[in-house]
Amino acid sequence: MNQMDDILENVAIGAWVKAFSRAPGQANAPHESDAELIELPGDPEHLLAITIDTVAEEIHTGLYQESYTMGWVAVMASLSDLAAVGADPLGMVVSVSAPSGRDSGFAESAGRGMEDACRSLGVFILGGDSNLTSEISLTGCSIGIVPKSAALTRRGVKPGDAVFLTGRAGIGNALGLVKLSGLPDEYFPESNYRPSARLAAGRALRDHATAAMDTSDGVLTTLDQLMRLNGCGFEIKCDWPMILSEDVLALCDRTGTPYWMMLAGPHGEFELVFTVPATEAEAFPEKSRALGFDTIRLGTVHQKAVITLALPSGRQVDIDMSSLRNLLDTSGGDLSHYLSEFRKMGGSWGLE
Repeated sequence: MNQMDDILENVAIGAWVKAFSRAPGQANAPHESDAELIELPGDPEHLLAITIDTVAEEIHTGLYQESYTMGWVAVMASLSDLAAVGADPLGMVVSVSAPSGRDSGFAESAGRGMEDACRSLGVFILGGDSNLTSEISLTGCSIGIVPKSAALTRRGVKPGDAVFLTGRAGIGNALGLVKLSGLPDEYFPESNYRPSARLAAGRALRDHATAAMDTSDGVLTTLDQLMRLNGCGFEIKCDWPMILSEDVLALCDRTGTPYWMMLAGPHGEFELVFTVPATEAEAFPEKSRALGFDTIRLGTVHQKAVITLALPSGRQVDIDMSSLRNLLDTSGGDLSHYLSEFRKMGGSWGLE
């Protein structure tokens, strides 16, 4: 069996893909890039990049309770996929679904979240659609262009490459821990979750990265998907103060939560995980600063298709993300069971 098929979400996507005809001008295969890449008639030098994301599960489960957050993330989730292919955005359209009679404050706050997210990145909402539904869902569809010769995809990772992160991670899983565990909101306020799509970094990486993917589903899930697509693995140096945001570290210390959980959960942020050739590895942090963004060295690509965590204690632990990535499906959507089994995962991996 293909390693991709060990993940139930990949199998589900594959079932949908089988129902559709492939566009003749599509440059990427399924799973190969964060945004779809399409040839542009009359322009042999560029590709159209297009992507769509819906914020619904997060609202239904109570992960997002502030309408401003809903709007902000609906924009950033979509634009982050453009960042991961190195595209220059042309704009986006949105679809807003909400119950009849919803107070006008919802539209004002969610719309302000969308607008503030757009203004922070110099992108505009071009139009969209509205619907009356029983539950809230917000969808963003972003469109951009990228040089054909320099488009980033998830393929291209090679043993010996260095793997980097565009910024500290963990805020998505920190919010998830607080909201789904019933911890006081003050432990990690929802207003602390304002991740930003790394559009400038993505454009700068076009001439340097061998592959890229955003961390919207968490850092370890991102690495796991790259591993399965490329057939090689990663050794990650678990320098927690370097990798995790300060408020995430503080939350873990306050609640006794293991640091690894902040990388392993399925609710991420919008940093980019990317690889560069070994020959560029040492000089790249300084080079990235010259390009306008900082990087965090996560580790190195190795031949064996497994994720190895190099712990601060000196131990090295190989982890299998398949059971964790499939957990929400296998738990039947029962969040209390999911959280209980998630916490046990560290023991099975030998992390606790």
